[in-house]
Amino acid sequence: MKSNAKRIWGFIKVKNRRISLFSATMLAISSLIGSGWLFGSSEAAAVAGPAAVISWVIGAFVIGIIAFNYIELGVMLPESGGMSRYPQYSHGPLVGFIASWANWLSLVALIPIEAVAAVQYMSTWPWSWANWTSNFMRQGQLTLAGLGIVFLFMVVFTLINFWSVSVLTRFTNLISVFKILVPLLTITLLMYSGFHSENFGHSLATFMPNGTSPIFEATTVSGIILSYNAFQTVINIGGEIKDPQKNIFWAITISLTVATVIYIALQVAFIGAVEPAQLAKAGWSGLKFASPFADIAILLGLHWLSILLYLDAFISPFGTGVSFAATSGRTLAAMTRNRRIPQWLGEVDSTYGNPRLAYLANLFVGTLLVLVFRDWSLLASVMGVATLVAYATGPVTVISLRKLRPNYTRPVQSKWMPLVAPVTFVIASLAIYWAMWPTTVQVIGAIALGLPLYIYYELKNKQTSLKEQLKSGGWFLCYLVFLSVMSYAGSRGFHGNDFFKYPYDFLTIIIVSLFFYWWGIKSRLLINPDLEEADRLNEKVKLS
Repeated sequence: MKSNAKRIWGFIKVKNRRISLFSATMLAISSLIGSGWLFGSSEAAAVAGPAAVISWVIGAFVIGIIAFNYIELGVMLPESGGMSRYPQYSHGPLVGFIASWANWLSLVALIPIEAVAAVQYMSTWPWSWANWTSNFMRQGQLTLAGLGIVFLFMVVFTLINFWSVSVLTRFTNLISVFKILVPLLTITLLMYSGFHSENFGHSLATFMPNGTSPIFEATTVSGIILSYNAFQTVINIGGEIKDPQKNIFWAITISLTVATVIYIALQVAFIGAVEPAQLAKAGWSGLKFASPFADIAILLGLHWLSILLYLDAFISPFGTGVSFAATSGRTLAAMTRNRRIPQWLGEVDSTYGNPRLAYLANLFVGTLLVLVFRDWSLLASVMGVATLVAYATGPVTVISLRKLRPNYTRPVQSKWMPLVAPVTFVIASLAIYWAMWPTTVQVIGAIALGLPLYIYYELKNKQTSLKEQLKSGGWFLCYLVFLSVMSYAGSRGFHGNDFFKYPYDFLTIIIVSLFFYWWGIKSRLLINPDLEEADRLNEKVKLS
């Protein structure tokens, strides 16, 4: 009993540490409006041209429909780090481990992503007194000095989370308003000062200069999925939110809506602000902006706006970095309840109620990631694939739990879920494929690196037989193999070997994914000790 009191779950019952709807929404917005807005518009335009606007709409739809599944799970089973727990309730340890490992990997990647974004903007400071910052980047890659500053920022992200939930929420409430106002101001001034409607093309061919496949490609490789991903911040702090049965739904809905409007408007403003002469010379793929919006502001003579943007290049990534340092820490702590990683990672500080050891472990792993991937766009692609692999379990889990526990109290329960869930699974599968060969396989390989840890603890715990594990989790292993093969054999537009030409690659993924969805539902684990914990969680919902 004493050891349990030291776990992360000990502090969620402390009433004065509960997070309000406003704070949860601001925390989500602070996470959503991060480095994605600083680089995403430029990266997406380089890939898809003016049609990048459609990429942001598609990205919002992909994450929105995924969130629809997780809202039901989040309000039905509100707990901190819930994203790491739900698949284990429905399918047992193997699927639960792979999903939680993938989700954790994506969250940890966000910490260096935000630090890299801040340093990349910092390296382009135009002032003479700041010439020393130009040494932070060389040929689009971080230098040793740049890595040092990135590490320093990551340490700050971590330390802010060391002191209680109240410090975290005050910090995010304070900067979230600034993070919303600066993009809105940027949109307004760029459209007013130099908007060139001809940049959007005069025909379908000029609007989509590279065809239709790059529109889908941009959603993953340009950081669009990264930009929208932060809705899960609300899910992962669900156990700490006041009145979670209502506030989880509203916090996710409000924050995603605000972010979608801002991101689409930013893309429109960016496309319209590029000088037509520069565009005619270089084309969309030839535009090279180290600090996209700040560079454009300078070209338009809006020097004071560029200063504000350079300032926001610190604040936006800092807000998101701090939020995801919190989320990834709680996710790692939650994974200890799956009994497949060291239990000490789930211990919390007795004074502040935070999983400090988990924070430090994430800082270490994040440092390793940035040492390997020294580029914002590459880190964004890695994060996008990892998080989509984890999200793919959501629709299977939500329907499986409806069949396993039809009598659960479900404050949010849509009659359309039996239709939405398979559509979500298919869309997640397509989005993973859009990351292109070899990124898709590389990330799936990184997820597979966690399996030895799973096997070690499985042999140690001896709670479920290997036969039962493969019976309930074999579908997910085969699904990941299928996606890897499709990435290799897919169309040239997605860097495959063109065995499946576009759009027949899409059609193949749709059909086969529906089979895996059906197989996943059939593989739900009928006798599962973890479901007893889910029963206790839902009983609290019933009584509240």
